[in-house]
Amino acid sequence: MSQKLKLDKSNALYEEALDLIPGAVLGIRRPYNFIPGEYPIFFESAKGGRVTDVDGNDYVDMLCAYGPIIIGHREEEIDNAAIEQMRNKGMCMSLTQPVQNELVRKMRELIPSCEQAVFVKTGSDATTTAIRVARGFTDRTKIIRCGYHGWHDWCVEVKGGIPAKLYEDTLEFHYNNLDELEDLLKKHGDDTAAIIVTPVGHPLAEEVQMPKPGFLEGCRKLADKYGSVLIFDEIRSGFRVNIGGAQKEFGVTPDLSVFGKALANGYPIGCVVGRRDIMDMLRQKVFLSSTFFPNAVEQVAALKTLEMMERDNILGIIREKGTKFAQDVEKVIKESGIPCRLTGGPWMPFITFDKDSKKIYKALRDRFYTEVIRRGVFLQPYHHGYIAYRHTDADLNQAVNAIKEALGELKGM
Repeated sequence: MSQKLKLDKSNALYEEALDLIPGAVLGIRRPYNFIPGEYPIFFESAKGGRVTDVDGNDYVDMLCAYGPIIIGHREEEIDNAAIEQMRNKGMCMSLTQPVQNELVRKMRELIPSCEQAVFVKTGSDATTTAIRVARGFTDRTKIIRCGYHGWHDWCVEVKGGIPAKLYEDTLEFHYNNLDELEDLLKKHGDDTAAIIVTPVGHPLAEEVQMPKPGFLEGCRKLADKYGSVLIFDEIRSGFRVNIGGAQKEFGVTPDLSVFGKALANGYPIGCVVGRRDIMDMLRQKVFLSSTFFPNAVEQVAALKTLEMMERDNILGIIREKGTKFAQDVEKVIKESGIPCRLTGGPWMPFITFDKDSKKIYKALRDRFYTEVIRRGVFLQPYHHGYIAYRHTDADLNQAVNAIKEALGELKGM
């Protein structure tokens, strides 16, 4: 086994944070979501496609802040546009600044479902806004969901602190299973306000799935049949799979869509876009307001990010890099003979281990991700990774070699 990383400063900061913050750090960034004792807990800095922890260990960053880093860390053009806005115009005012209109006009050019848009801060803000709008539009109650849609009461998986009545009208079906969706609609269609689905499937800790032929089209047809609003949750797929979203890539247009993460390359912004008549609910019937939703810096960063994407063919290059990376990793996996697989290429690569009755896969997974992090590649055992524009050929070759060597360490387990 390779040498364990020196993580003294990370561990000391963690012990200090336990006294200051419940759990020391929030949610999915806690040590048990990685390999405890092997992964850093605090990062110090990042640049391009790499990140450095507080102990000075350097990594190829293939988690990309769970998705927002689409171009790279500390992009000068984007940061300079944000700094100029702060210094010369300001960012948080009692009234909205004109950049709002400019950003929506650009999104209307790019996203098939976008006739109007509103801006929020996070993906959970966006999905919850879309649900409220759909209920306002249809005067119905039930929501049929497929995928992870955030931490708010109606959809969060961990139910602590949430009365059952706040999520009892949310029903679930599995990705690529139209029969399940249709069965739910046969029972509840008359009271189903919305069907919300991630157009690329990314179940928690499971393989990433692409839509089977007819799946997204089937969701569209069933929504139309039962008079429900079809919502695509494009928080992860938006501005990554295609600059117009997965809806553009796969040719299926929903009624509403939500975007976030890659929209502003790390600046906190989300949005809901959709059909004018549905979005019009936000004019009077459905309430949405926040002190910080209209802040201009994030909108300026988003405009610059989209400008760079179009100008530099960023998503085309990511697709090329991701395709080669996936092909190289699939070859390495095949040669290793280890029971695992890569899914999510070219955009959201994820190596998962085939489940077995003796649960050997868990030991294989832990050992694999231990060996990968020790070789300077930052991936997550329970969440897919991402390819960024600034990942160099050397970065991705380092990742492929780390995966190859890590798989080699599993032989005989």
